[in-house]
Amino acid sequence: MNFKDKYFVFLRFKSLINLSILLLSGVVAVSAQETAQPTPTPTPTASPTPVGNQNPNIQATQPNAPVDKNNLTAEQLAESTIFIYGGGLGRVNLDQIRKTTIERGKINTTDAKGKPETAIYELLIMRGENLEKEKIRLDKAFPNSKFALISANEKIFGISGSLVFAPREDALKEFQNRIRHGLEALLRYRENGSTLALAGREKHLGVDLYLLDVTDKQNRKTRFFISVKSFRVMALEYTADEVKYKRKFYDYNYAQGTLVPYRTVLWADEKVVEEMSIQTISFGQKIENFMFEGG
Repeated sequence: MNFKDKYFVFLRFKSLINLSILLLSGVVAVSAQETAQPTPTPTPTASPTPVGNQNPNIQATQPNAPVDKNNLTAEQLAESTIFIYGGGLGRVNLDQIRKTTIERGKINTTDAKGKPETAIYELLIMRGENLEKEKIRLDKAFPNSKFALISANEKIFGISGSLVFAPREDALKEFQNRIRHGLEALLRYRENGSTLALAGREKHLGVDLYLLDVTDKQNRKTRFFISVKSFRVMALEYTADEVKYKRKFYDYNYAQGTLVPYRTVLWADEKVVEEMSIQTISFGQKIENFMFEGG
């Protein structure tokens, strides 16, 4: 091969190298551009989600479009709240995760005479298809006494050691109100056959709130104050025996993917009568049926 042929081969080889560099540069540039662009995260629509293990007669609406916060219906507001408390999966998560509840903490109470008491409590719940079918046990341990109140098979009774007793009227009503006028009255309004009604909007301490009335089949009404921004329940109100009660919710956090307020304060006619603080809470652990039996 003469000098001209060698020079020609050299030029072709150099051209191929330059072309390869250009192509590789283009690939790297495109790859860098794609990497630099954040992956779009779908914004969850605060709308009804598919119903999990519950009454088959209850139908859930699939989410279609984002909710317009300025034009919510009562049902949209309730479903948006359920969506948030279920960690973005609504009833599906609540039904699957909260099949059972084991909650432990401290209760500070003040009786009618102004006497303060502190108790360590344990709350056991075995989820039913509605609140009437729920099995609930609340144990309270005071310095000098210990007892449990149980709601099961549509009956309420007390246990102290091996003794089964009928609760005092005031203790019975307090226990019933805890069940009927709690967060579950809203989160499971469909299962309970309750009706909904919007009661306007208010601003409390700079927080914009929806007012939602939930009325059960026995015509017991609970008003929920729901944050416009977060769809969290900030407080609820109800009236029982001509006493106006208000419960406020604080220290929200997620437990096993569902939203839980870790501290609540209850007022009766503008006086604090109870403060309840959760120390530990877990869902889905096995609870034996005999824990809800008397004798």
